Amino acid sequence: MTDKAGQFAGKAERWSETAYASPDAYLAHRAELVATLGTELAPDDEVLDLACGDGGLGPHLLARGLRYRGVDAEPAMAEAAAQLLASARDSDNACVESTQALSAVERAVVEQGELDTYEPPAPVAATTVFRAIYYARDRPAFFARARSFTEKKLVFDLNPRQYRVAEIVSELEAAGFRRVVMRPFLVPQTRRLPGAAVRLAIAAETTPLARLALRRRFTYLVAALI
Repeated sequence: MTDKAGQFAGKAERWSETAYASPDAYLAHRAELVATLGTELAPDDEVLDLACGDGGLGPHLLARGLRYRGVDAEPAMAEAAAQLLASARDSDNACVESTQALSAVERAVVEQGELDTYEPPAPVAATTVFRAIYYARDRPAFFARARSFTEKKLVFDLNPRQYRVAEIVSELEAAGFRRVVMRPFLVPQTRRLPGAAVRLAIAAETTPLARLALRRRFTYLVAALI
């Protein structure tokens, strides 16, 4: 994992801004589904974001009242995530009483760690892995490890043209997840859409048209439930 992650060292600064055409729209929708798909997360639940990049998902989860723990193998990415989350915390702290500031600071943590070996200091409500599941050296073993420290669900993206969906579901079930929920994710990563078009794309995710779209592009967002 470290050798592969090293290629991102020079891209850490402004990673989300360059990786996504509309980062706020894309990451806000991702955060919405992390919080609601399958089992709904509750306020103060902690989300472990493995291979977190620059932590771009973090502010959107914090805005939903969740706690965030970002982990990335690349030191430059972990540092970028720490800076981004510090800015988000400072913004939050400016809006609360000083006696509440400590709790706001504790809501977001960033660490350096490997996808295949990192374990949180305590169980988390949800674990996420976006654009990185293919980095796992042993995917079934990774699913089993994630199951051991995840209390509600594991959430990740899956390209159905790259992976056999039935095989992934079978691996998740073997790891001890009781149910798998999948939703097409139709907000494009590399094409900027106006707000109205983003809303239409999200609405289309629950229609039969979404399955047709997945034959050519886009991904599933998968929630494996405990």
